[in-house]
Amino acid sequence: MRGLSCFVLAFLPALAAAQPVAQAVPDTLAQRVLACTACHGSPTSPPARDSRQYFPRIAGKPAGYLYNQLINFREGRRQYPQMTWMVEHLSDDYLREIAEYFSTQHIAAPVLDRASLPAAQLARGQMLVTRGDTALGVPACIACHGERLTGALPAIPGLAGLPRDYINAQFGAWRNGTRRAHAPDCMATIAARLSLADVAAVSSWLASEAQPADPSPAPAPALKRPLPLACGSAPAPQP
Repeated sequence: MRGLSCFVLAFLPALAAAQPVAQAVPDTLAQRVLACTACHGSPTSPPARDSRQYFPRIAGKPAGYLYNQLINFREGRRQYPQMTWMVEHLSDDYLREIAEYFSTQHIAAPVLDRASLPAAQLARGQMLVTRGDTALGVPACIACHGERLTGALPAIPGLAGLPRDYINAQFGAWRNGTRRAHAPDCMATIAARLSLADVAAVSSWLASEAQPADPSPAPAPALKRPLPLACGSAPAPQP
């Protein structure tokens, strides 16, 4: 037994050396939001092409918009199980920190292939985006989302470079009430006024337009106020 004990004691240092050494995980926000970048991408790790078809690019979006959407997922105004699961226990301050983090990043948006829609329908999409339709009471997208469609500070998102399937899904969610915003919910109003063909035309045209060289949101004063429709998520700035 004594010889066996000596053998075991002699073997222990070698056994300890053979054990894998635990890698220290940095306690940084970049490390903590890796679950976000898996779908939405980051400057160092763009999303796979499959992900680009369905998930929006959140880098560079106004912090106010990103914060509002995180709150909406947490409070049930938007429905997506993975998002709700990730944010349901996070505080307002932490969600604001995440929003600020992504608002300072930039990922170039790929230009996706145009959908195989008739030229007349794509022209209809361009018209709705740039001029709207007064007969339907639908304002031009650029009236709120900016002339370059890159959004506006502090809380209006850009539309340039969003995937077609994502845009279609959001219009569907507004139409059936599974995506909501603070009242008055201007996008729900617009979605209800557009036909499915018009939604397809808008999403196809938007998704296949090149992102501007400078994708940063427009400053708040660049938007003409009042907006064409009252929007609870983008109230007029207080004097």
